[in-house]
Amino acid sequence: MEMEMDGVMMEHREEYEDQEEGEAEEEVDGLIMDDKQQQVWQVLLLLLVYEERARVEQEEIDRQTKLQWQRLEDEHRKRLEQLLHHYRQLQDDYAELDEIERCRFKRARVAACSIGAAVATQQSVQRRLWVKNRSQAWWERCNDPRFPELEFHRAFRMSRPTFELICEDLGSIVAKEDTMLRAAIPVKQRVAVCIWRLATGEPLRLVSKRFGLGISTCHKLILEVCAAINDVLLPKYVQWPGEERVHEVMEDFESVSGIPNVVGSMYTTHIPIIAPKINVGAYFNKRHTDRNQKTSYSITLQGVVDIRGSFTDVCIGWPGSMSDDRVLENSALYQKGGSGSLHGSWVVGGIGYPLQDWVLVPYSHNDLSWAQHTLNERLMEIQKIGKGAFSRLKGRWKFLQRRTEVKLQELPAVLGACCVLHNVCEQHGEGFDPDLNYEVVDDDMYPEAAPMSLTAMEARDSIAQQLMHSVHMGAEFI
Repeated sequence: MEMEMDGVMMEHREEYEDQEEGEAEEEVDGLIMDDKQQQVWQVLLLLLVYEERARVEQEEIDRQTKLQWQRLEDEHRKRLEQLLHHYRQLQDDYAELDEIERCRFKRARVAACSIGAAVATQQSVQRRLWVKNRSQAWWERCNDPRFPELEFHRAFRMSRPTFELICEDLGSIVAKEDTMLRAAIPVKQRVAVCIWRLATGEPLRLVSKRFGLGISTCHKLILEVCAAINDVLLPKYVQWPGEERVHEVMEDFESVSGIPNVVGSMYTTHIPIIAPKINVGAYFNKRHTDRNQKTSYSITLQGVVDIRGSFTDVCIGWPGSMSDDRVLENSALYQKGGSGSLHGSWVVGGIGYPLQDWVLVPYSHNDLSWAQHTLNERLMEIQKIGKGAFSRLKGRWKFLQRRTEVKLQELPAVLGACCVLHNVCEQHGEGFDPDLNYEVVDDDMYPEAAPMSLTAMEARDSIAQQLMHSVHMGAEFI
């Protein structure tokens, strides 16, 4: 019995001990959980403190930034007010200066009116105060009707009636009105300055001395008169033959050469120039350089003349390095020929030009037949007419023989005026002094391979055969 009681007590004791151990473990676990919760709360508290501190700092930064921006705006406003004040001050100062200038201009205008009034009453005395006194004795002698006609012709390359006719045509364009300070240069003197300069080729310094005018005035007059000649006289004197005259021109050339339907003789010459500032290589003339042993530059002047040596078409200003065929291709004449306007007619040129349906050139290969040789001789007679016209052109107007100080862009107008004045002299029967004759040499610029038209080659062969047949018929008749 006692043993059973001991066993029961042992069981109760073990249960009690197990219960106490379980409670102890629960207490330990509870303590551990309390520590972790405290740590979590501490972390959260630190985060809240840090966030609050960051918020306070950001507010302080924003406040400081706002204050700084406000200070900048205040400074900007003050500076802007200062600038506006300074600008208004400047405006007031400029207004005062403008008023002073207006008063000064008004006084100057009053003084000018006073001078004009004095000039109107005592012009000869007052002009000496502001115009350099230059002698115009030579021009006054030339302008005198009693001046010898031969001397006038030698100076201006034309008779007095022809000169006065030119002055009459150009009068409305080149005439100027008198002013209160000086009398305008008369039309005759203006035209004479231009023509004498082109005729003699003398420098502006001598032109100024001859006519009693300033150098810059002479240069300006020459350009103005040349422009007027191109505007007024060029359409009148340089014309392609119309339907009525073209048959007369063809008959004239056929009577000289025996070749039918020839309307003109074409030639291209070169005008020496000073080396341009841009695109120098394009104006380099190798043939003239080799002949003169001196670097030469030039521009081209292509012209077609009739039987009398008058120009019917001109193309001016292409660079001197271009061959004759390239100059022709860039001319209005080539466009006219390409459009068919010259169909059924011939323009005769040298071997530097391409054989076209309207351009007739000599045979250039060796071992020519009798017919080909005969055609070349007849074409040479026509070429002499064109070359002779250019010889008289350069001889009559010595301006074309030497380099000039005229600007490259202004030179075509001057060359065009020379061609027009040449036609005026030729058509009015002005004689040409043989002493003025000028030989044109080394003007031909040959292409490497000139294109040829097959139909033109057949037509040229046909003309050669007809000429050969006519030669034999003439010989048999004799």
